Amino acid sequence: MSFYNSYILLHSWKQNYTTNLTMRKILVIGSGKSSSYLIKYFLDKSSSEDLHITIGDINIENAKELIGNHNNAEAIILDVFDQDSRTNAIKNADIVVSMLPARFHIEVAKDCISYNKNMVTASYVSPEMQALDIEAKAKGLVFMNEIGVDPGIDHMSAMKVLDTIREKGGKIILFESFTGGLVAPESDNNLWNYKFTWNPRNVVIAGQGGAAKFLQESKYKYIPYNRLFRRTEFLEVEGYGRFEAYANRDSLKYQSVYGLNNVKTLYRGTMRRVGFSRAWNMFVQLGMTDDSYTIPNSEKLSYRQFVNLFFSLLTYLVYHLYLPSFIYIYFSL
Repeated sequence: MSFYNSYILLHSWKQNYTTNLTMRKILVIGSGKSSSYLIKYFLDKSSSEDLHITIGDINIENAKELIGNHNNAEAIILDVFDQDSRTNAIKNADIVVSMLPARFHIEVAKDCISYNKNMVTASYVSPEMQALDIEAKAKGLVFMNEIGVDPGIDHMSAMKVLDTIREKGGKIILFESFTGGLVAPESDNNLWNYKFTWNPRNVVIAGQGGAAKFLQESKYKYIPYNRLFRRTEFLEVEGYGRFEAYANRDSLKYQSVYGLNNVKTLYRGTMRRVGFSRAWNMFVQLGMTDDSYTIPNSEKLSYRQFVNLFFSLLTYLVYHLYLPSFIYIYFSL
């Protein structure tokens, strides 16, 4: 399930079908925020590339809105928890793109193994997905994961840089990469300097699930979730200004994949505009990003009422730790 080899194999999949007069059938499961631009791309390429796009979602109206009246696309009701609904859609596809939340990929992946279908996701490779590696390879299937923005484009750009250095006879002793879904300057018009362009839940729980791990000057470093957004560093990007970065999950898992077994420093970071991490840390410390419990009737609360549930601690923070003024203003609305 190497992302690098899978990228090559995916293009082989395309080449193998160019001699077939029938249209290649792509099933996209999920039509949420992260899917809209992908679907637009497929639709724009559908005529020149002979693609038929099926969008499967439990909310068919949203899927229909994304495809409009396009001749090479259709929307179907697909409930990923309904085995008949899921398997019927997968059987009819040549390749499946799962845009579901990461925890739901595995059932789709098992069906793709059963029915010999190639599969693509933008999510990190989970242990459950990795466990399918041998079986997928034995069937000659492409299971390409980690091929979004982050992870995804960062992998490709990293390998391009690393391969270039190696081709020139260079030796790599330190590797740091920084990626982030940042707001375009012309749309950067709120105090957070950030907007939800993907599943909001994933933004809220980012950094949870274990300590961030990396290598610094030949020493292993770990940052627990409760300190993650306070352990940041600053970056200057020419023409775009100053940014901050915090450690992105487990950098060590890519050491052998990138061929960096002998480096002294290995660090992957997430980029945000300056001030984001300090502000987000307040939510973390208050417990507002904890999704292990449900607040009854929270959907009926105003923003102020929701924040007031944590108010006693918030009062202490505001008056004793001198929060940034925009956080104070935000909470006072």
